[in-house]
Parts: sequence; C-alpha cells; structure tokens
Amino acid sequence: MKIYTKTGDKGQTSLVYGKRVSKYDGRVDAYGTCDEANSAIGMGVSLLPAGEEWAELLNVLHVVQTKLFHIGAELATPEGKEVGWPIREADVEMLEQQIDLLDAKLPVLKNFVLPGGHPAASAFHVARTVVRRAERRSVQVAEQEHVNPVVIKYLNRLSDYLFVLARFVNLQTGHTELNLHEEIK
Repeated sequence: MKIYTKTGDKGQTSLVYGKRVSKYDGRVDAYGTCDEANSAIGMGVSLLPAGEEWAELLNVLHVVQTKLFHIGAELATPEGKEVGWPIREADVEMLEQQIDLLDAKLPVLKNFVLPGGHPAASAFHVARTVVRRAERRSVQVAEQEHVNPVVIKYLNRLSDYLFVLARFVNLQTGHTELNLHEEIK
C-alpha cells in the first residue's frame, strides 16, 4: 500500500464507504482535530518519566488513544452507514472512573490553574485544548447531521480527564502548579 494516493490533490478526500467531500467538510475537520488531539496525547505519553509507576496510566492512555481513533472513524462515517466500533456510554464511564481516581489524589482546586509544569503535563494540557476544539467541531457537525451523542459526551469528558491528568503528572513529578493571579516566587 502506497502512502500517497494523489486522490486528494484537488481538495477532496473520501469518508468511510467512499463518499467524496471537500477537505474542509465539517466531518473532516472534526476527525482531523481528533487526530491532532491523539498526537498531542502521544507526545505527552512520550514525555512521561520512565518507571513502572506509570504502567497503569500508560494502559489507560492506550485505551484513550484507541477510543479517540475510533471516534475519528465514527466521525468519518457518513450518516446512515454502519460504524465499526461505536463509542458507548461504558467508554464515558471508564473516563469518569479514571478522573475520580486521579482527582482523589490531588489537592483541592481553589483557583484556575495555568497550563505548564512538567513537559508531559504541558503536552496533556495542549491535548486538552485540542480535544475541546474537536468537541466544538463535532457539535457543529451534529447540528447539521446525525452524530452519535456519546461521541460529544466522550470528548467532553476526555478534556476533563486530560486536565486532571496534567495536574496528576505535575504532582507526581514534583512540579508546582501556577494558579491564576499567583505571583511567581
């Protein structure tokens, strides 16, 4: 299989099942943004310190990246066509469980936190903002045609998870969070 097909040279691409659309089509924008988010998560994973203490977290992130890939495929599937691996409520519940597990280990949040700290935490903050954009793009598509509502819910929860994850990474690596309006010492 060749990497380049030349089929997109005139500004169109194919959705799943072969439907041709413009490269700025809402679905393409939504699943492309999911791909960006997935890459940012991958960067965060690559920046995590080495060590067995991260093994469970890495397994969760592998599932998250796989689900994000499935969301991209779901968004790339035209309305009325079958989706191979639809996102389900159980996927959202898994994220909620992970949020609760990490959040229980964190200090209570009293102010807005500025993104930063450990390089992996910073990458997860970037991923969080890209996921928010993917969510906005998916909502935009859903206002015009059917999108599995659990996709939007999952993206919403994923951005929450990435926020808590960034805070957790900073805590575990000894990086102080900088709060909004806090003076740097």
